[in-house]
Amino acid sequence: MDLKQYLQELKKLVNIDCGTATIDGVEEVSRIIQQWYHNENWHCDRIALGEKVGPGLFATNKPDADHYDVLLVGHMDTVFPVGTVGERPFTIEGNRAYGPGVSDMKSGLLNILWALREMDKTTLQRLSIGVAMNPDEETGSAHSHHWIGELAKRSRCVLVCEAARADGSLVKARKGIAGYKLTFKGVAAHAGNDPEAGRSAIKALARAVLEISDLADMAKGTTINTGVISGGVGANIVPEHAEMIVDVRFQDNDEYARVHAAIQAYGQREFERDVKTSVHQQAHKPAMAPTADTEELMRIVEQAGVAEGIDVRWKSVGGGSDANHTAALGIPSLDGFGPIGAGFHSASEYLEIDSIVPRIRLLKRVIQSL
Repeated sequence: MDLKQYLQELKKLVNIDCGTATIDGVEEVSRIIQQWYHNENWHCDRIALGEKVGPGLFATNKPDADHYDVLLVGHMDTVFPVGTVGERPFTIEGNRAYGPGVSDMKSGLLNILWALREMDKTTLQRLSIGVAMNPDEETGSAHSHHWIGELAKRSRCVLVCEAARADGSLVKARKGIAGYKLTFKGVAAHAGNDPEAGRSAIKALARAVLEISDLADMAKGTTINTGVISGGVGANIVPEHAEMIVDVRFQDNDEYARVHAAIQAYGQREFERDVKTSVHQQAHKPAMAPTADTEELMRIVEQAGVAEGIDVRWKSVGGGSDANHTAALGIPSLDGFGPIGAGFHSASEYLEIDSIVPRIRLLKRVIQSL
């Protein structure tokens, strides 16, 4: 393959501000990628997913197929705000490339494209291949997970091309994720002259933070973090309003059911007398856990690694991806088929350049082995 062309294409994608909410940027990324697929004579259509997000893309070699031998999945959005590209555009230093989304996951999108570009005609005639690229994975795929799920139901397996871990491992399992906002409504009063007339929303929040933390079960891999709190308008006013944002991670979907029921019940609680509590779930991704069918797919990947001289290792990780949704549907799903990278969601995000070609070969070999 032409690594120079790959890096030029990667630079073009990275140097576009395309946080999930930057719809124009996501649309620009989708137009570029759609044209690249058209240049390879692949069918590639934009998928409208609502006014709040950019379009999805679906590419396939067989537009009339009612099922797919493999569904390849990637996302076009990043977590970074407008202006990030101006501050730290795509750069190369030694064996590493840097820039917003360079490994999460612009390079993963390109690895899919290049694996298909180099696929032999016999394989393309034999297999039905689908490629789903969504615009909102970084905010939980709220607008796209149903679309991807319907495609997954029509597929034998799903390969998500998020980056391989820093040590080169692929991903066999991911924790599930749930997010909640709890809002507390009290009664304002003067903190000096009339404090007894007030009902402190912040005091209620403080009690809730401690209680919700006790729902965690580290032995089972269930963690709970109240990461953001806010409330009040002045130190001399009993606070009428407060809110907290909670992140829940779990390895077992039964654990999610337990924690979710407990948090939802907080909507009926008064953590402080006469302070009302409301609960809003902001996100949910089920846990991704290997099944017997997934383990068979893992063996295919391992055999492909042997053929390509790549040591295939597996990890269970805490972050979620679209593989969480597809695995929960019972579809064999694996992740981490992009190049090696790390530092996701930070200014130190990087991509190992010498991993690009081997990981494209691995993905190509896996697809051919199906």
